[in-house]
Amino acid sequence: MMVAHPRPLLVILLQLLLSCLPALGYSSNRFFYQDILNGNGNGEIHFNGVKLHVDSSQPFVFALRGSNATLSCRYWYEPELSSPRRVRVKWSWLPIVGGHETDVLVAIGPRIHSFGDFRDRVHLRQDSPGDASLVMTELQLNDTGRYRCEVIDGLEDKSATVNLELRGVVFPYQPPHGRYNLTYHDAQQVCQEQDSTLATFEQLFQAWEEGLDWCNAGWLADGTVQYPITKPRRPCGGLGLSPGVRSYGSRHRHLHRYDVFCSSSPLQGKVYYLQLPEKVNLTEAQQACFKDGAQIAKVGQLYVAWRFMGLNHCDAGWLADGSLRYPITKPSRNCGPLEPGVRSFGFPPPYQKHGVYCYSAGMQ
Repeated sequence: MMVAHPRPLLVILLQLLLSCLPALGYSSNRFFYQDILNGNGNGEIHFNGVKLHVDSSQPFVFALRGSNATLSCRYWYEPELSSPRRVRVKWSWLPIVGGHETDVLVAIGPRIHSFGDFRDRVHLRQDSPGDASLVMTELQLNDTGRYRCEVIDGLEDKSATVNLELRGVVFPYQPPHGRYNLTYHDAQQVCQEQDSTLATFEQLFQAWEEGLDWCNAGWLADGTVQYPITKPRRPCGGLGLSPGVRSYGSRHRHLHRYDVFCSSSPLQGKVYYLQLPEKVNLTEAQQACFKDGAQIAKVGQLYVAWRFMGLNHCDAGWLADGSLRYPITKPSRNCGPLEPGVRSFGFPPPYQKHGVYCYSAGMQ
């Protein structure tokens, strides 16, 4: 009586399992499985007595838009192996606003492939054996989120996570049609239109620690609705509550409507008040910036210029959303409250005559 060798049976079973995955709604990238099963991999599917470990020395990384960041990841074996093994390294990304994990990069030995918006912006550091750290260049606002480093050796599969957050400035935003008119998805859209993203709780908390006081509740990236109070008062939770970030908890993303807290990060280029011989209406403001080789500035861009570039100008100017604002870093009696901030006059009729703030990506 012949006894089948267990290893060929294991390979056959694995092949059958992989052939069933598409029917279950799982779309694998064949980049990995073909490499293991075609005989060009490690030469074995599983080995006994050895454990694979994966860890990150820095689970939280903070960076600025346009900069580079390294997300640490290292793998090793216990007991230590006498010779290196060719493993599969996969980095994936879960956006801060939730959703499905997205592939960032897959590597097997020297073969590396990056995906989507991460293409040509990511690579593995590989400074030493077991180094699977992800190097990201030219960071974008939407890169904030949780990244997972997964290392696969045959049937061994271990992973570690790293959270990336872009530092910036948090600002409350209310649309032209008034207070508490945004669903969660509306909030996402208006932040994007103003060169920003939905703020995280951590970003709002830091802004509160730095003095942000705002009585209107707004959406955050995790779907909760909160607002920061540094000076307790009756209309904002009452006098009996201590300063802090007030929370309404998670709200229905389609039914409930609030304002929003957006976050924007430093950018290349310059925001400036355009000197004109006379005041202009909104349409003329847009045209004036265009003629100057620029575009009318967005709210997020003005906040970044105020916070990180020290923009200080006492003249109110049009912005792209039709609002009228001006940035003050050095308060004076003729320029509103005696504290730094971006002053807002709301959304005046577009035919009114005012100044304008422009943004040029090519200026420094």
